[in-house]
Amino acid sequence: MATLRICDERLPGAGATEQLELSGLPDVITVEELIRWRVREEVARYNATHGAGKSPGLVEVSARESELNGLGRRVPDHKPVNWERHADTAVKGFERNAFFVMVDGRQVCDLTAEIDALTAVEAVFIKLVPLVGG
Repeated sequence: MATLRICDERLPGAGATEQLELSGLPDVITVEELIRWRVREEVARYNATHGAGKSPGLVEVSARESELNGLGRRVPDHKPVNWERHADTAVKGFERNAFFVMVDGRQVCDLTAEIDALTAVEAVFIKLVPLVGG
């Protein structure tokens, strides 16, 4: 089992804004599997705080989910966020270039691309910001 550091950036080279370590990964993992592992871990952390923590990093919790969960405050009737639905959204986001992934400095462009998690150190998820008026 392998461990991979996950970082988020808004602009390439601007520095990481969030970091997370994924452990227990298979030795070889596809980009799609990596995205799903990451979302599952983030949603598990979010659910563990009963919605009191920040929204998962890759996929934002919808306004309706926030409303149902008390706008990020700890509430007794917190409804767990469904990680699979968020993972599907993240995979679709990758396909439509909402973000891209760099593994040890090399961009991976295909969901089926394989990552050797035993030798890889870091995966950087770079979210693209839409241009205003465009």
